[in-house]
Amino acid sequence: MIKKLVLVFIAIFAINSYGQQGTASPYSFYGIGSLKFKGTVENRSMGGLSIYNDSIHINLRNPAGYAGKNLEMLNGESRPVKFTVGGSYSDVELKSNSGSAKASATTFDYLALSIPMGKFGFGFGLMPYTAVGYKLETLDDNYDDGKKSNRFRGEGGLNKAFLGFGYQITDELSVGIDAQYNFGNIQNSNITFSYDEDGNTTQYQSRENNRSDLSGLNINLGLSYKTMINTNLELVTGLTYTPKSILSSKNERSISTIILSSTGSESVYNTIDTDLESLGLLETDLVLPSKFSVGAGVGEPRKWFVGVESEYQKTSDFSNDLYNSSAVVYKDAASVSIGGFYIPQYNSFTSYFKRAVYRAGLHYENTGLNIENESINEFGISFGVGLPVGSFFSNANLGMELGKRGTTNSNLIQENFINFQISLSLNDRWFQKRKYD
Repeated sequence: MIKKLVLVFIAIFAINSYGQQGTASPYSFYGIGSLKFKGTVENRSMGGLSIYNDSIHINLRNPAGYAGKNLEMLNGESRPVKFTVGGSYSDVELKSNSGSAKASATTFDYLALSIPMGKFGFGFGLMPYTAVGYKLETLDDNYDDGKKSNRFRGEGGLNKAFLGFGYQITDELSVGIDAQYNFGNIQNSNITFSYDEDGNTTQYQSRENNRSDLSGLNINLGLSYKTMINTNLELVTGLTYTPKSILSSKNERSISTIILSSTGSESVYNTIDTDLESLGLLETDLVLPSKFSVGAGVGEPRKWFVGVESEYQKTSDFSNDLYNSSAVVYKDAASVSIGGFYIPQYNSFTSYFKRAVYRAGLHYENTGLNIENESINEFGISFGVGLPVGSFFSNANLGMELGKRGTTNSNLIQENFINFQISLSLNDRWFQKRKYD
């Protein structure tokens, strides 16, 4: 039954991922898109909190979670093999001073497997890391009847394939490292509208087309420390650090003459490729900023937990020679998450819902984007539940997040969003010592 659920789950989200963009945010216009991966459904349901590790869930933000103590219920011989897959649906209201619009996106979020090896553990998987998906239009100030000046479109994003290792130094302390290969592409276009003397759209319009193919490596380091303060209370701390890295960006640019139909569709009349090599832009370096997070919390094992985590990113180091805009400034980003979980009775035999995990949290983030002297910030509250399925502590996780991003000041756009997430966290035992020869 579990295998059938996994296949159906992957098929549904694969179909929807091909059919729609991974984001509907106009702020994905900047940089390499909007950050898509913010943790597993379990993390996001607790406001993005990622410091908590246990034996039945994969923590994809802190590689120290690949390691851990063997379980008493398995005679102290091993830990379970963990598999997780997740996806999400986003419904967004885009609000400006001149009106509002609706947008939505359904996407695959991550796929990962974690395997124990004594005091070691390793994991690997795939996740869409950022997403680009927008259609923006600006109005021409020379006309009073709402004529368009430009139309911007973009799609694509950055993906990560990763391989990580963790090591249990002591019963309380574990460390880990992820090696991540980044790949993907970003495509965008810009139509500059032209009009005749009577204010009518001319037959031919000009469109600039850009494509960047991105690739490169980076690492993520993690540490987790857990210790019992007294008989019932446990202290949990964690930190991660991602050094600055460089992505290679292989670029293409062309200028097309197009014909616009009455419905707005675009037909290409002819295209001329731009000589980016002579401009020194055929292959450029794209800087991914360093990132650091630290957090701590307390709780009763298998009962409840509450914690707080802060993250800092040197976003001011971000650069891409191909795309420069005087309207945007990148400043250092910071965020704070507060959240936790509650389990009424993890080993209840009489009530299914007493064995469920109930999660909640909130987060505030300064994204580091500063547009027209306005900081783009995000605030959200989240809720979730982990429902037991199958055997061996496998579970299905459901999450919901409500929040807003951006502002309507300076003719910008405010996003009011509702995100729904779903994942499967499945556990199995592969390695068992023979009791009889």
